[in-house]
Amino acid sequence: MQTTTVLMQMRRLIQLIAQHNHAYYVMDQPTIQDSEYDQLFHQLKALEQEYPDLVQADSPINKVGGQALSKFESVVHHVPMLSLGNVFNQEELYAFARRLEERLPQQQIQYDVELKFDGLAISLWYENGVLTRAVTRGDGETGELITQNVKTIRNLPKVLSSDQIEIPSLLEVRGEVLMPKAGFNKLNAEQEAKGDKTFANPRNAAAGSLRQLDPQVAASRPLAFYAYGIAQCEPLHGLTTMSESLTWLNQLGFAIGELHYVCDSIEEVQQRYEEVQLKRPDLAIEIDGMVIKVDDLKQQQQLGFLSREPRWATAYKFPAVAALTTLEQIDWQVGRTGTLTPVARLTPVAVGGVTVSNVTLHNIGEIHRLDARVGDTVSVYRSGDVIPKVEKVWAELRLADQEYEIVNLPSHCPVCASPVVMPEGEALARCSGGLYCAAQRIEAIRHFVSRKAMDIEGLGDRWVESLLNLQLLDNVADIYHLQEHREQMLGIEKMGEKSLQNLLDAIENSKKTTLAAFIYALGIRGVGETTARMLANTFQTLDALKQADIESLKKTPDVGDITAEWIFDFFQAEHNIEVVDRLIAAGIHWDAPLAPTRQPLNGESWVITGTLSQLTRDEATQMLQALGARVSGSVSSKTKCLVAGEKAGSKLEKAEKLGIDTMNEEEFLVFIASHQA
Repeated sequence: MQTTTVLMQMRRLIQLIAQHNHAYYVMDQPTIQDSEYDQLFHQLKALEQEYPDLVQADSPINKVGGQALSKFESVVHHVPMLSLGNVFNQEELYAFARRLEERLPQQQIQYDVELKFDGLAISLWYENGVLTRAVTRGDGETGELITQNVKTIRNLPKVLSSDQIEIPSLLEVRGEVLMPKAGFNKLNAEQEAKGDKTFANPRNAAAGSLRQLDPQVAASRPLAFYAYGIAQCEPLHGLTTMSESLTWLNQLGFAIGELHYVCDSIEEVQQRYEEVQLKRPDLAIEIDGMVIKVDDLKQQQQLGFLSREPRWATAYKFPAVAALTTLEQIDWQVGRTGTLTPVARLTPVAVGGVTVSNVTLHNIGEIHRLDARVGDTVSVYRSGDVIPKVEKVWAELRLADQEYEIVNLPSHCPVCASPVVMPEGEALARCSGGLYCAAQRIEAIRHFVSRKAMDIEGLGDRWVESLLNLQLLDNVADIYHLQEHREQMLGIEKMGEKSLQNLLDAIENSKKTTLAAFIYALGIRGVGETTARMLANTFQTLDALKQADIESLKKTPDVGDITAEWIFDFFQAEHNIEVVDRLIAAGIHWDAPLAPTRQPLNGESWVITGTLSQLTRDEATQMLQALGARVSGSVSSKTKCLVAGEKAGSKLEKAEKLGIDTMNEEEFLVFIASHQA
């Protein structure tokens, strides 16, 4: 990699990390997931390890946290509050153990395994058993004095006492301030009830509470303190292990994590980690992993420290809910209804416990909203069983010497090359080759043979799949050539002579239909039974419909702007016309249109609801449509009349409120008879 490119990447990462450090440590308003921050940090660390001569003076790799806020008094830590290194999987955990074994040859290593609290780290000073000061981590060297606020924490001892332990003259305890889940949920409920802003998570709530200038605010919040270590003790406590020191602190009145283990091997550490992952939802507090420490305090001293972290401890993070990776390619998939869906092909990344390499981007609008481009660094989010999704595009990490092309909608279907259409105001793009497109063929055939379309009884999904496997059905026109493959079809399991003949007879009988049924059978998007009938009434012939422009289509009752575009685009697709022509050539026909007459209910919108006893809803619908009415499924101010059967319900109530005419079944039958006389 060129030096200028490496420097550019380093500078951008340093700026991003500094920005997010400030948001997290100083403002208590993190703007990204911890796992995303970890990956930014590790990207920079990896670059610095590979190019040590290019390490920048302001690199955050060897620093901790953020600057203290000016509104609290600043305090220098006598013992720096270091951060921990991280491991994210079993392989990295075992590598951590191997490094320890190399530095402690022939020594037995036991591991202290604790919960990794997701809170605000603080240091507490006790002089002769009395709490005298509390300081935040800050940047690790200097923190903020928040003693008065910390004294409001209910489970934190303000004066140490114990029947078993002599109280030291000086004790510095390290731990975290948290807001337990129950308290957090109660606080947010109270905030919401008051109309105040709620907190995003328990850590934000805890940190925000501690940084209140008025201690009464902190006192009103359900905070808790959990100890995890001793920084100083005079006289020395005489303890030999980390686990003993936690027990000792507990005896002095400090709360410690509700789960704590001492493990004899790194394999047992892994086992405990997996156990805690399962118990995590039931814990009283939020955690984001485990802390693994060498248990023996003398061994800790032997191992020592790096500039930023101890060698003898690491944080074993739970699977990330968000991870950074590279968007390598965007492919377009065509669904069974013709919808085009963009799919992001990613550099495989572990997130939420699984490896993710493909993520749907939903539609072109979402791509443009994210401004996602091939080559981008992206955040992939997954929590629990949630389907992974791209949450963010890191435009800040684009390199000046690399092109990132804006993604546009394909002009033609990647499966059948038919034009892709997306009417204005629609979110989804679709292939216009509905009759021809291989991706849509099953859905097209299922609709074409349905009762209200061509009504081919016996051609169900099982036979269709068998015929597709035999390559006898490429599109709906092939249905009318199946008699040419009689011998092959008899080889289909459970397709006997009688079943085959019944199917072929049903296909032959379907050739005599109506123009409305044929239009409906074509499966044009937005064209249901009513619209198909209106189109047949308006254009009278298939040729006239095929040649209609958008303006003519819009004038058809029940056809809006978008539906007009779908119809026009369907008949503009060359492949669709080929299939339609083959269907007509196969013998599909209908009676010549009668001379158009003005029907008595032309243009009126009717609604049928409830249960009819003397006829079906379909029969009633056909009676109304024969008189020119449009039958709708919902009541509106444009509804002319509502036909109400038994148990009519909310539609009848709405019609009465709007003052719309209603008829019961008897009145409806009399009305129909009067128009048929």
